[in-house]
Amino acid sequence: MLKITKVSLESIPVIRRLSEEIWYQVYPSVVPMAQIEFLLNTWYSSEALAEQIEISGHHFILVEWNEEAVGYASYSMKLANQPERFRVHKLYLQPAMHGKGIGKAMLQFIATENMPLGCKELELNVHKRNPAVGFYQHVGFTIEQDIVTVIEHGHVLDDYIMMLDLTKNSL
Repeated sequence: MLKITKVSLESIPVIRRLSEEIWYQVYPSVVPMAQIEFLLNTWYSSEALAEQIEISGHHFILVEWNEEAVGYASYSMKLANQPERFRVHKLYLQPAMHGKGIGKAMLQFIATENMPLGCKELELNVHKRNPAVGFYQHVGFTIEQDIVTVIEHGHVLDDYIMMLDLTKNSL
């Protein structure tokens, strides 16, 4: 049975574990191993996750399937003065859970939580070679921008910025 709940600092150890499991399973075919390790040790460290919750205002959800944590997501309003667009910062699901409607349920949860606040659009970044691009297109996201960002130590984020118009797509 599927269970999606909002979580906070107490769930950081589970989020860290899921991040490592999922990144090492999914991303070696997408980005170099050195970049995976860099991101896990910086952007997905316990300290960074706590800062995202406490300072940046990111909301996290944890996904359980038959009482086992299998994925998580984080999101926030993109800009404080623009409640119509929310940003999905992270959406991760164990590969064994793909194709069960769980990713779509996660997005539905985020949309349902934020539509009363004025949310009309969801935005996210996804690596161009990530197989999830097809999933996002399947549920109604469109490519809004092609962006290449050089981050620390010469690592590159080669992404699409994708957008879902919730006034035209009900998920």
